Amino acid sequence: MKNITIVGGGLVGSLLAVFLAKRGHRVNVFERRGDPRRTNVYAGRSINLVVSHRGWTALRAAGVHEAVERIVVPVHARMTHDRDGGLTRLPYSIDGRAIHSVSRAELNKVLLSEAEALPNVHLHFNHQCVEVDLDHARCTFRNDVTGSVASIKADVVFGADGAPSAVRQAMMKGRFTFSQTYIEHDYKEIAFPPNADGTPRMDPNCLHIWPRRLFMMMGLANQDGGFTGTLFMPHEGEFSFDTIKDEQDLLRFFEAHFKDAIPLLPDLAEQYFRNPQSSLAIIRCSPWTHRDKVALIGDAAHAIVPFYGEGMNAGYEDCKVLNDLLNAHGDDNWGTVLDAYHKARKPNGDAIADLSLRNFVEMRDLVADPRFILRKKIEGRLQARHPDKWLPLYSQVKFSDIAYADAWNEGLRHDRIMEQVLALPGIEERWESDEVERSALELLDTAR
Repeated sequence: MKNITIVGGGLVGSLLAVFLAKRGHRVNVFERRGDPRRTNVYAGRSINLVVSHRGWTALRAAGVHEAVERIVVPVHARMTHDRDGGLTRLPYSIDGRAIHSVSRAELNKVLLSEAEALPNVHLHFNHQCVEVDLDHARCTFRNDVTGSVASIKADVVFGADGAPSAVRQAMMKGRFTFSQTYIEHDYKEIAFPPNADGTPRMDPNCLHIWPRRLFMMMGLANQDGGFTGTLFMPHEGEFSFDTIKDEQDLLRFFEAHFKDAIPLLPDLAEQYFRNPQSSLAIIRCSPWTHRDKVALIGDAAHAIVPFYGEGMNAGYEDCKVLNDLLNAHGDDNWGTVLDAYHKARKPNGDAIADLSLRNFVEMRDLVADPRFILRKKIEGRLQARHPDKWLPLYSQVKFSDIAYADAWNEGLRHDRIMEQVLALPGIEERWESDEVERSALELLDTAR
């Protein structure tokens, strides 16, 4: 039995606490914010999450999946909205498989309650980590309510404290490789309320996207019939947050680009100017561990942009891989376990960062491109007729346990194949022909 400190009580820290407590360890979770079950710490800056296959696998392994199943909404397709209000539905898979939309706040509440129900888990809110002694697994916390300071000694410390991780900052004082890359786009929450009777104003089983090449808006359903919407735009430039100064600017912008959304947003201006504008960054670092004492997990190790909906799922997969390694090597071999954890997860953390940037281009631009839609039709036909040979990249990421790094490489190979397939003469008319299928399969055997 070990004394374990988890710095960060968000989505990953709370699930990690469940995993480790169920192994018999004593777990203390320290969260710098207040308890989200008692105060709205996510107000105005949330992007809805999706639980994919990897997330469900980890939640089942921890024994908390049934509690989470009660708060999700299944999502089977993308629904694109063009400038004239026209809708196009693009299913995520040929067999009707779904990802599941969930409120970040509601999920965090559920997992904190699951953790707190275990007798060997103790939650400490409003505790900010101000110092970490890596060699001795000792953390110093300041209680932001009382001002008191406490030094907590543990056997192992996990930094689950997100992109601004205090644990990672302590690790950066040694031999440590780190990069933080901001993308040009920021985001702002724009929530879609339900109808007066609580029914949704859009199809709740679709991810709604308004793709506009340089910017986009999206919305995912909540259980109350509303949608958490998010507007993504450059920080500055011709089409940017910087150009919207007042309510008239905002309404002109929405009239030009998101006209069909205006009737769905009765308090658009109030929301827009109340909710904060937040930046988006990708963090890559190495190593994720320090001896047998400290490890980074989730966004603290691999913060990514949200466009594949895999940030949380990648963090949950971190937790499951760590648990599997403890099963394999034992709970007294933390040096071996943490070293193996870093080697297993670091390449996949880098790969999902690349995949997320790739999907941003797809969501804001390609989903409105007729050739992209044609490619999806061809890929769907190939998968239906040859499931052992062709699994689309999206399905590899969202509906399988294929390593992110392997999915990234296979996705690049698919790109090379489909470029040649789409270049075949008359492809628009004969995409369902056996000849096109044979060409794709021949390329699949040769393209590396």
